[in-house]
Amino acid sequence: MASVLITGAEGFTGRYVAEALRARGHEVSSLVRRCDVPAPDVYACDLQDRAGLAEVVARARADWVVHLAAISFVGHGNPGEIYATNVAGSRNLLEALAAGEKKPTAVLLASSANIYGAGPLGLPIPETAPYHPANDYAVSKVALEYMAQLWTDRLPIITVRPFNYIGVGQSLSFLVAKMADHFRRRAPVIELGNRDVARDFSDVRWVADVYCRLLEKAPVGEVFNVCSGHAVTLTHVLQTMSTITGHDIEARTNPNFVRPHEVKSQCGDNRKLMSAIGQFDAPTLDETLQWLLSDGDRI
Repeated sequence: MASVLITGAEGFTGRYVAEALRARGHEVSSLVRRCDVPAPDVYACDLQDRAGLAEVVARARADWVVHLAAISFVGHGNPGEIYATNVAGSRNLLEALAAGEKKPTAVLLASSANIYGAGPLGLPIPETAPYHPANDYAVSKVALEYMAQLWTDRLPIITVRPFNYIGVGQSLSFLVAKMADHFRRRAPVIELGNRDVARDFSDVRWVADVYCRLLEKAPVGEVFNVCSGHAVTLTHVLQTMSTITGHDIEARTNPNFVRPHEVKSQCGDNRKLMSAIGQFDAPTLDETLQWLLSDGDRI
């Protein structure tokens, strides 16, 4: 059994990762930005507070650290906050971990497949693909990875680049969650941006299991795509939701939702990941959408 500190544990991904780790018998503590109800396994500290982070690290004495805290919405309106949290805040955490008396045996850093941009047309993107970030969020994750290289001689870092993943409890600012909400409410109309874009979707529960397996295997110094290896269009997702619910919805294009420099298609290569942790079944997209539309099993 390992003691695990998760940053961003109150977020969409963090809740599932914490649950998956506890189910495997590990002891989980959380680093959150603020905590209204004190708890012995919850530490409240902003990533900009270097002294506070050092104190949290000393108290938590974690065997493993999962760094998920980030501004993850591509359309976030304040680029300064994106860089302050995703780059400077992450550096502060690594600094505190490297200086701590007890060194973790695995530090999992969540980067993003957004760093690739579109990648090679029609081909799965490998971890060796060049970076083509198309927005501030993606640039911040490129910077995170370069910054983390400064600490690889002092910390056992594993970097993950998750592609799109979905599930119950995701913010409605994310597109598939918004679509599912409209279908659950049987709304007559939904306004979207470009529906021809294709994305590689995974189930958040599977992603959480992947993170657990990587921590247990501890392939230190490696970078892994976390993805299904298949891409589908948003039009396909809409049609599938319509079939599942029996509800037809009118999809209208709102020019305000069309992002500049939109990545038209993105599909990941997961062979390196599967080689490291072993092949295991993931929910199909239809199964994940069924779960999402039922709004069940919320964590």
